[in-house]
Amino acid sequence: MIELLTTFYEDNQVILGLLAGLSLIMFLGSLLSLPFLVSLIPADYFQYPEPYKVHHAFKHPVIRLIIISIKNILGWLLIFAGITMLVLPGQGLITLVMGTLLINFPGKRNVERKLVSKHSIMRAINWLREKRGKAPLLAPE
Repeated sequence: MIELLTTFYEDNQVILGLLAGLSLIMFLGSLLSLPFLVSLIPADYFQYPEPYKVHHAFKHPVIRLIIISIKNILGWLLIFAGITMLVLPGQGLITLVMGTLLINFPGKRNVERKLVSKHSIMRAINWLREKRGKAPLLAPE
């Protein structure tokens, strides 16, 4: 059995090294970015069933399209990282929530509210908000 594991490790050193590096980058990235992103959520964001209205500062359609595109790309990267962190070190569930908050898709509001209605996720998000000096999020009704 040990010989089999040694052979597997020797044959896949590059892949295992890349996975370890990716895991470390995602772990450090989530530690640094999630408290900041969580602190940006308005305290009453999940309070109402209808989507939260965002007033864009940029009225020009091209600039808004660029910003929305960047936001969606970042959201999908966070979702991918969150899924990966479910098996690798990191804050997988919180990263999934943050990615979901950033992307646009039909039915998004129901998914957001369902995710944060889980006590462990809400507790973790509010702990991060407290560290940044922000009021806790109000739970969905």
